[in-house]
Amino acid sequence: MSVGEFLLVAVLAVPALGALAVAATPRDQAARVVGTVAAALTLVAAVALLGGRAAGWSAYAPPDAAGAVRPWHAVDLPWVPGLDLRFHLGVDGISWPLVVLTALLTLLCCGYSLWRVPGGGSGRALVALLLVVEVGILGTFLALDLVLFFLFFEVVLLPMYAIIVGWGGDGTDPVSLDARRRAGRKFALYTLFGSVLLLVGVYVVVAAAGTADIVTLTGGAELSRATQLAAFTLLALAFAVKSPLWPLHSWLPDAHTQAPTVGSVLLAGVLLKMGTYGLIRVALGVTPEGARWAAPVLGVLAVAAILIGSLVCLAQTELKRLIAYSSVGHMGFVLLGVATLTATGIQAALIGNVAHGIITGLLFFLAGAIKDRIHTGAFTELSGLRETAPRLSGLLAFAAVASLGLPGLAGFWGEAFAVVAAVESGGALWTTLAVLAAIGGALTAAYLLRMLRRVTHGEPTPVVAALGPGLARAELVAWVPLVLLALAVGLAPTLVLGVAEAPVEALVGVVAR
Repeated sequence: MSVGEFLLVAVLAVPALGALAVAATPRDQAARVVGTVAAALTLVAAVALLGGRAAGWSAYAPPDAAGAVRPWHAVDLPWVPGLDLRFHLGVDGISWPLVVLTALLTLLCCGYSLWRVPGGGSGRALVALLLVVEVGILGTFLALDLVLFFLFFEVVLLPMYAIIVGWGGDGTDPVSLDARRRAGRKFALYTLFGSVLLLVGVYVVVAAAGTADIVTLTGGAELSRATQLAAFTLLALAFAVKSPLWPLHSWLPDAHTQAPTVGSVLLAGVLLKMGTYGLIRVALGVTPEGARWAAPVLGVLAVAAILIGSLVCLAQTELKRLIAYSSVGHMGFVLLGVATLTATGIQAALIGNVAHGIITGLLFFLAGAIKDRIHTGAFTELSGLRETAPRLSGLLAFAAVASLGLPGLAGFWGEAFAVVAAVESGGALWTTLAVLAAIGGALTAAYLLRMLRRVTHGEPTPVVAALGPGLARAELVAWVPLVLLALAVGLAPTLVLGVAEAPVEALVGVVAR
């Protein structure tokens, strides 16, 4: 086994074994330390995947005669020989940034749990579930077999449901328990609906092509037009539920509002990206003719999500719900980039995915810290935060301006490139969509600045006046990496765009045929 293959297996095996070790450790504090160490080792292995590419550890090569770009590293072993299913994993410039982001956010969440465990359950069980969620998300980003992709896609459902119901809301409060159970059921039902569509879509492709290998299937694998149109419709709807994209988004606000801080961070930071990644890797790559057919519809839905999400945010009066609804608009920009079917648009979607994970993860950490301190996220109770908690208020302002797309911060590139890609696509429809998306960007700035005015300015309320100015060291350890990444990706977008250039060009070449 090469070093690259070892790293690929380690990225999945370490958190899986870590979850088992956490469950087997009797002492709660010790179990959380074990889980954090496992998450740290996973991050090291994920980052090292790029080093392996640079050192030539794998058979990475430029595009071949068929236009395909080989993965930096790949593991391809027999899994179910009778059905020609293989345990096929691989990583390239499209998946690697999301793998690292997943590993980082999981480490920050596990580390955060060393300091604070939300009420409702043991910290040991929470950390074990976080690691299981990590395995499912990482497996989704690494799978190069459609059946394996589906299985990893489903691994996330039950542990995330348990996190929302077990540790969400306000701990053991009966009213909160009912609310988080409703949110958990809604999350599960929507996700199961998407899963059924995904399973049927995978079956349609595999039955028609005779293989589940994503590398072989990329480009359509001579699938008929009718098969591609049907499969793309099923796959796109399934991924739209997970993303979530308007109008299949209504599970999102309740799940975010009721989930504990670490649950919200993973949910917004990387779980939503499973949908947009699947749309790019599977729906576009495997059924390109279906993507070309549906592109105008996707563009219209994307802009609708941007505008509706922004308008709903303008009416919000609770911090976590506003951040949750903001994801609808941000994911709309990601979908708009994908819908253009251009290299610029797909690059915009990829960097938009990463930026949203960084910034929204930070926003939910901050919202959780505020709610932990004053037990409410209502704007009417948060007035005057900068007067009594200037550091917390300053970090919230930084995250908000990063989210609204201020140039120089990570949120700018995805939204700007998505609009540029729509303009470059030409024609009345795409030009109109570009203008409306730009208006949506202005509305994004409006609701985030409104939120800052309501929360940080004005006369401090009694609960805010009682806050101390200090921040716990564990909070800073969890937040500072996200602040630095928001700056790094904003100032040097090539950190994401550079590694994705070759596979994106190859994918666009496949879709454009």
